[in-house]
Amino acid sequence: MAPGGWQTKVPAITATFWVIKVLSTTIGETVADYLAVSVGLGPAVTDAIMLALLVTALVVQFRTRRYTPWIYWLCVVLVSIVGTQITDFFTDILGVPLHLSTAVFAVLLAAVFAIWYRQERTLAIASINTPRREGFYWAAILTTFALGTAAGDFATEALNLGFRNGTLLFGGLILATWIAFRLGAGQVLTFWIAYVLTRPLGASLGDLLTQDKDLGGLALGASVTSLLFLAAILVLVVREQLLVGRHGVAEKNAGPSGGRGQDHAWAGVCALAVVVAGFGLSLVQGSSPGTEPQADAAQTTATGASASAPVAQLVHPTTRLGNLSKFAAIVSDVQDKVTSNDLAGAKTRVKDLEVAWDNAEAGLKPRDATRWHEVDDRIDAALTVLRAAHPTQTACASAVADLMKTLNTFDGV
Repeated sequence: MAPGGWQTKVPAITATFWVIKVLSTTIGETVADYLAVSVGLGPAVTDAIMLALLVTALVVQFRTRRYTPWIYWLCVVLVSIVGTQITDFFTDILGVPLHLSTAVFAVLLAAVFAIWYRQERTLAIASINTPRREGFYWAAILTTFALGTAAGDFATEALNLGFRNGTLLFGGLILATWIAFRLGAGQVLTFWIAYVLTRPLGASLGDLLTQDKDLGGLALGASVTSLLFLAAILVLVVREQLLVGRHGVAEKNAGPSGGRGQDHAWAGVCALAVVVAGFGLSLVQGSSPGTEPQADAAQTTATGASASAPVAQLVHPTTRLGNLSKFAAIVSDVQDKVTSNDLAGAKTRVKDLEVAWDNAEAGLKPRDATRWHEVDDRIDAALTVLRAAHPTQTACASAVADLMKTLNTFDGV
């Protein structure tokens, strides 16, 4: 026990630890997107809420005197959200290229480690048993999430990986890191490399479950995926909490409470249950009566005057981004409402476009990042004028027309 009554404040590095870490990464991303887009709070309000919750959770974490699973993992989930939001702020708001933000966060992480080592002469996870060391620990955790987000997005875009290949790539890199550890590589180094890599792995897994089937996903949606992952996290965290209550806080490097065999079994069963449930729900949804193919579903998204317009004529169906007709149908509907001066209706309808476009980002963006950004910029412009305090029909009509023109200029090459 450290001076002042502090015990080790972080969990043993076990299979349960890594499973919860990957699942919490996905939860963090989907919750932030849900609040910002689906609920309609917007990035600024969502960022403020998540930052306030993180500060509150960390205050509780620092006030505890020993490892408390539910508090610790709540902090990890919130750090996951805020770390992702930091990268998104630099990329989407400030326009910082991903390769630059990746380099900046890598330098920041190196600086955190350098200062941490200079002050404490150790970076060992087993030594997180004083307030100052825990402060360095959480600073490093936050930076790894920001770095993992930037590096993962950069790799996905630069290499056109997509979330399926991304899952294989980042999973393979983590496996290689584990092999390196088993062959004698430093424990501290391999731990932090794996910790960074779990961020893009978790995001890729989440996208694999949430993305539409025409984009290569399982089409479970963010809500179902979040509930699946949250259920698995709760099972593992509750078990951890019970073990801590029964056996006390385990000594670092002494193995998990309850034994490694039980730890591996619980972690493996929960991970397998998420995979099986995901594929099972996907098959059930795909075979449910009344399920429409994507192309037909796109036709039904437009209403009013746009319903009579052939969606196939709105956008080339074989662009490098894929079939964008379902987005064009919504834009056509918004355009009709603006033409009839129903700006309130257009503002409501454009929300559907925002949600659909953001939900499809992980599947579309890797196919052609440049053209994705072209459409994304036009969508943002339309959202801005339609949501202005005093929108005008002329400005709204111009922004929506520019958006439709951008969709129609794709030539499919």
